[in-house]
Amino acid sequence: MAHSTKYIFVTGGVISSLGKGISAAAIGSLLEARGLRVNFLKLDPYINVDPGTMNPLQHGEVYVTEDGAETDMDLGHYERFTHTHTRQVNNCTSGRIYYRVITKERRGDYLGGTVQVIPHITDEIQLVFREASQDCDVAIIEVGGTVGDIESLPFLEAIRQFRAKHERGDVINIHVTLVPYIKTADELKTKPTQHSVAALMEIGILPDILVCRGERDLPMDIRKKLALFCNVREDCIFGARDVESIYMMPTYFHSQNLDGRICELLNIWSREPDISAWERIVEIIRHPEKEVSIALVGKYVKLHESYKSLIEALNHGGYANNAKVRLSYIDSEELESLTDEEVADVLSSADGILVPGGFGVRGTEGKIRAIEYARKNNVPFFGICLGMQMALVEYARHVCGWTDANSSEFVPDSPHPVIHLMASQAEITDKGGTMRLGAYPCVLAENSHVRSIYGKREIHERHRHRYEVNNDLRQDFELVGVVFSGTSPDNSLVEIFELPSHPWFICTQFHPEYQSKPTDAHPLFASFIEAALNNRG
Repeated sequence: MAHSTKYIFVTGGVISSLGKGISAAAIGSLLEARGLRVNFLKLDPYINVDPGTMNPLQHGEVYVTEDGAETDMDLGHYERFTHTHTRQVNNCTSGRIYYRVITKERRGDYLGGTVQVIPHITDEIQLVFREASQDCDVAIIEVGGTVGDIESLPFLEAIRQFRAKHERGDVINIHVTLVPYIKTADELKTKPTQHSVAALMEIGILPDILVCRGERDLPMDIRKKLALFCNVREDCIFGARDVESIYMMPTYFHSQNLDGRICELLNIWSREPDISAWERIVEIIRHPEKEVSIALVGKYVKLHESYKSLIEALNHGGYANNAKVRLSYIDSEELESLTDEEVADVLSSADGILVPGGFGVRGTEGKIRAIEYARKNNVPFFGICLGMQMALVEYARHVCGWTDANSSEFVPDSPHPVIHLMASQAEITDKGGTMRLGAYPCVLAENSHVRSIYGKREIHERHRHRYEVNNDLRQDFELVGVVFSGTSPDNSLVEIFELPSHPWFICTQFHPEYQSKPTDAHPLFASFIEAALNNRG
């Protein structure tokens, strides 16, 4: 008998940012805990081909997969909650769908026929469903946006058609919606959910399960009311109240038997899930033994979603040390006009300082101020991507004595271009998907700090950048205490540098946060948090 993939479509109603991605990821983790192989697809309604050139303040962070795809941040949730390795095929935008169809039309694939939303666009979307569901038992497909938006209509129509082609029990729809609590009336209100389900049914999709987001648990009378007005079984209506941490969602959903109901609807026989790892995480979150303060100094701090993977990786480092991580977000631009004493005052309460990646010159001088403070005061310091590059600029200025040192990204004719453009990048004009992207190998130096942290000689980490350390200046840095402890296998690219004279000063050109999980913290983040705890005393 041929293996048949089951499909779960996750849609959202009433408002955006309800937590569809977290819900999909948590459901995936529970199905995986039952021994099932899961895969994911995120459908985004915007016309951009990918989110790679979008401002993080508009869209949140860009997540980078192993194969170098720049994708929606929800793919980060999928990877953190499960063992799935996402790729380009796991994220598709309206722009990419139209691009594929127009390319086929220009090539003559439609034999001169009139190309339309139905069937051509919807057929292409269904093809994407199948591409993302290879080699898995259950494909979880999340549709971005809100039911009722004009942008997501082709995706929803494709789902309707897809369901019609499959047997009952092979495809279900989970609708994530809002049940708001109105304080003045002291009531939970079901009307927004009723309207949202009605809009979905107009399109031809009847939800099998409702996941109801809100401040409070769903009492039985509200479930009965929703079942009556939304035509959904009472035992298929689940609460998704606000919790202290997103990592509580697997145990919270399991306590309501959401995973059991999904398996029943999809006719799946599986073992009972082993969720002990999630239970341990919940215990640490609720009862941490220690606490540590980390300053995150960046220029997108007004929207914390811009650093989503980074924030989560820091939390994971905390879990590995049975500690709660308290983050303070410091706008690097605001540090630029302060005196040294004022910078010290802002950063003095931090047990560790992290400077993340970013693009453009804005805020870079403030990052350098924070790095100088961390280096001179022996505060554990972690620099990532642009944070690593600015740390080398800081060292060049204040230790090497090259006061005019900079990155050629910001000062093209700098006499000391510590960071410069790779030759292969110099001719590129298109900005989308043309950086050094995805996983690359890195060899760790013998007796280095990072070698002891990783416990192995070669690692693979994900990148997202254009500029590199200038090899012509490497020897000058080594003469004044810098150790380039991680390089490409041919030694042509610097991946990591560290300062042995400092308690914990490690900078990476890659983004280690993309490979961290709550149940398996990335070794660099676990070590960084441990160093910050030691600094706290």
